[in-house]
Amino acid sequence: MDDDRRQETFRALLRAQPVWDTELPVFDPGDVPDEPLPLFHRWFTEAVAAGQPEPHTMTLATVDERGRPDVRTLMLHDADAHGWHFASHATSRKGRQLAARPEAALGFYWAAQGRAVRLRGRVRTAGTEESYADLRVRSTGALASALVGRQSEVLRSASELAEASAAAWDRARRDPDAEAPSWTAYALVPDEAEFFQGDARRQHVRLRYRREEGLWVRELLWP
Repeated sequence: MDDDRRQETFRALLRAQPVWDTELPVFDPGDVPDEPLPLFHRWFTEAVAAGQPEPHTMTLATVDERGRPDVRTLMLHDADAHGWHFASHATSRKGRQLAARPEAALGFYWAAQGRAVRLRGRVRTAGTEESYADLRVRSTGALASALVGRQSEVLRSASELAEASAAAWDRARRDPDAEAPSWTAYALVPDEAEFFQGDARRQHVRLRYRREEGLWVRELLWP
């Protein structure tokens, strides 16, 4: 298949994909809490009930030293009055970027209900004890992954990873309290949060919370 046919085949496949071919919930922006956290908890619970796979999966956007954007997928660890929590290695690319510029954005998309949530704000870096506590409550596999470390470094071969991973799994099983020195917990403290509810007729509802002088201001946005 030549390049032109391959491109046209891809475009046809792309355009044939359905968008929200299920009944979507109705979102009344007049019936929301004063702060974004309770609404996030509500929407997360409803996403789980709707069968959304891995609703705790989110995207994290940061910028590098040249101001170029970067994005990756990771897991939410908690969402409370202190912020939206996640963790990584301080030595990873995102860890280095957050150390240099501690501001970021988070994005959630729950296709089962046509909903999305976006947040942005400053990122707080937790101390050693809080970071280790985060690691201790995670699964054996998560601990093993953290013990492997070297995230974002160049990998010379698949066998090198397999050997390091096997050793890490063995240690994680033997010592569930093992410490990964570079493992770091973070919390994004939002100054802006947007809740998006899709609509089949494209009359989407966008509700934005914006922090102003310590208080949350609510406003609707054009879709």
